[in-house]
Amino acid sequence: MMAGQSHKWMILMTSIWIQAFTGTNFDFSAYSSELKKVLAVSQMQLNYLATASDMGKAFGWSSGLALMYLPLWVVMFIAAAMGLFGYGVQWLLICRIVDLPYFLVFLLCLLAGCSISWFNTVCFVLCTQNFPINRPLAISLSVSFNGLSAALYNLAAKAIDPSSYALYLILNAFVPLSIFFAALIPILWRPILNSLPSDINDRFIFIALNLFAVITGLYLLLIPSHSTHAKLFFTGAIVLLILPFGIPSIAYARNWFKDTVYPKLLEKGSSFLLGDDDHYDALIGSNHDVILAVPDDDDNRIGNGVKGCLEMVIKSDRLEMLEEEHDAKRLLGRIDFWLYYLAYFCGGTVGLVYSNNLGQIAQSLGLESTTSTLITLYSSFSFFGRLLSAAPDFFRTKIYLARTGWLAIALVPTTLAFLLLSLTETEAALKIGTSLIGLSSGFIFSAAVSVTSELFGPKNVGVNHNILITNIPVGSLIYGLLSALVYDSNAVSFGNSTVCMGRHCYFGTFVLWGCVSVLGLFSNVLLFLRTRVAYNSCEHNRISMES
Repeated sequence: MMAGQSHKWMILMTSIWIQAFTGTNFDFSAYSSELKKVLAVSQMQLNYLATASDMGKAFGWSSGLALMYLPLWVVMFIAAAMGLFGYGVQWLLICRIVDLPYFLVFLLCLLAGCSISWFNTVCFVLCTQNFPINRPLAISLSVSFNGLSAALYNLAAKAIDPSSYALYLILNAFVPLSIFFAALIPILWRPILNSLPSDINDRFIFIALNLFAVITGLYLLLIPSHSTHAKLFFTGAIVLLILPFGIPSIAYARNWFKDTVYPKLLEKGSSFLLGDDDHYDALIGSNHDVILAVPDDDDNRIGNGVKGCLEMVIKSDRLEMLEEEHDAKRLLGRIDFWLYYLAYFCGGTVGLVYSNNLGQIAQSLGLESTTSTLITLYSSFSFFGRLLSAAPDFFRTKIYLARTGWLAIALVPTTLAFLLLSLTETEAALKIGTSLIGLSSGFIFSAAVSVTSELFGPKNVGVNHNILITNIPVGSLIYGLLSALVYDSNAVSFGNSTVCMGRHCYFGTFVLWGCVSVLGLFSNVLLFLRTRVAYNSCEHNRISMES
């Protein structure tokens, strides 16, 4: 049993490393301007390439299909191979070693995007199989590190050659392949135990791992943007990613000491005391003090007229219980799914499209030198947002709100950010807005996996979540197209490319994206009102079982 417990934590750390180095789409803005010059394309055509990368996620369902017939390690190898080919050939292009037509570059971006989705599916499966009880905590922690990918790649590029934009592509191609070979050891070392029980140390270890994650995020965030010691800082980042491997070992060593050495000390009359297991309960709380939810009876207090219409909207075909399995056909017939889809489409996706345009946004404001800083800010705060998505699970004993309610709260920073960006064009506003959007998007990306599992069942989460994220390529196309139209309408020709300079390049886009985020917030609030009864019922049942 001890070996099984240790192995599951090794699997979680493996999943964290996979996520940390496979979020390769987040550094697109680092080399997008150079790619635009090499291809001599317009902003709209460049946007289509970013859309192609996001569109690869629409084929994420194929990874679930592959897992039905292939071993997990084979699926992961295919993901690494797709990334190697997709990014590797783009590197040859940007270095002018080969000359490719635009359509083939589009397909390469599509293939690279698909590889990311396959890696994500592998991590979801690993966490679900090894942490059946603490699945949300494991997935949230693992997915969080995906938000650090851009910051890690940015730091690695600075450590090797700060002047090379093409270096990002070669790193995107070979680093995930290296991670694949390293991950083979724990994945093949021992078969996955599907019904491994939760250990009393689990919550303590999760708290410690999250603390280490916060330290790692702060470390990457506070590194000077133009430091001459990039190699040293990158080495420090790798060390911080390695150190958490020892946390589970320390926890189990404590148990071994308590079960073997400590009784012998007591027999000899030692006054040495070791805290009991209640110590862990004290860390996360043992009393259910507050539940931030409206009781079911409150539904009957909604008045007539307009409120009566709202009551009908809230109650019509709403979910009555959580984790009820939905196949694809039943999923697509649910009102709750389409509210959820719209909320994600108008929240997390618009934030992702913003990150894809960071290079051009900074360039248009005359702040091109701050692009790498903006990428690090978005990446780091996306990471913190992903970590925060686990907060409801840690503090549910003290304060409880349906996860769909937290999702609605997470959309507020995006709306505020676009309001700020619309009002001013200063460097400080751009940095603050980027940080807020990263925080909001990160929370949504991470929490969405657990929300999908809770609303529509854990068994089909792979397929259902990949259906949900089809909104990413759709949103990337629509939002990116609109921003490109505004950009190109104000651009002027410089040689073979067109460039727009000034606040007007993205002002209309920021206003539009801000309105879209408000729509997403409204949709999410409606989803919360429809699902709160199911969440409350589930929480009350859980409390009853524990008491």
